[in-house]
Amino acid sequence: MKQIRAIIADDEEALRHSLKRKLAALWPDMIICGESGDGVAALQLAQTVVPDIAFLDIKMPGLSGIEVARGLPGACLPVFITAHDEFAVKAFETGAIDYLLKPVIDSRLEKTVQRLKTRVADPSFLPHTIHEILDTLALAARNTHEHLQWIKVQHKDSIRLISVNEIYYFKAADKYTVVRTRDKEFLIKKTIKELAAELSPDQFWQIHRATLVNVATIDMVIRSLTSNYELRLKGLHETLVVSRSFSHMFKQM
Repeated sequence: MKQIRAIIADDEEALRHSLKRKLAALWPDMIICGESGDGVAALQLAQTVVPDIAFLDIKMPGLSGIEVARGLPGACLPVFITAHDEFAVKAFETGAIDYLLKPVIDSRLEKTVQRLKTRVADPSFLPHTIHEILDTLALAARNTHEHLQWIKVQHKDSIRLISVNEIYYFKAADKYTVVRTRDKEFLIKKTIKELAAELSPDQFWQIHRATLVNVATIDMVIRSLTSNYELRLKGLHETLVVSRSFSHMFKQM
């Protein structure tokens, strides 16, 4: 029986290592013959080692996962990795190529492995079929405005992924930005300006030049005698101050 070979391409080193470890446990006969942290290197790697399967992050420096998939040799099967569940739902309606949503959970990866084993054994799944599917995915990507869904934070000696739905607010603090969840605080180096451009404006409102708040976590809007506003958040004792520049968002409430 032919030995299956695969590559992993993702700009998050921790994710690559985790995925490699999990695949080794679920599919011991498959060899991971290379890893890459950007799209250009991933394409070069694929053309050199000619894998049967390529695990590709959709958003990578250099080339996107879809662009890399177009250059894969032979009948190599791409499996896309994405942090955007909305994109995953819309883009993979064909069901012909699988995807993994970050953070990758064991039960989902197990289903992907079983599906890949079936595809590898199916001679009717030809290269032109893959390219037809890639056209569908590329169109879906253009029609889907992707907003940031996960925040990477340093957690001891590893990287932790936090869903933006768990985050109460972001607040600038010296050279860092505080990420506040219900129970903990983390520090990241992304600025408030960068976050405001990447997060959904329907979910996160800027209430101060140094603060973004998750609208779903607001419990009460308090108006003081001086007509300033403060936000009380669900389950937290602290309040957030709304600066005058952003107070117009609450005047109609």
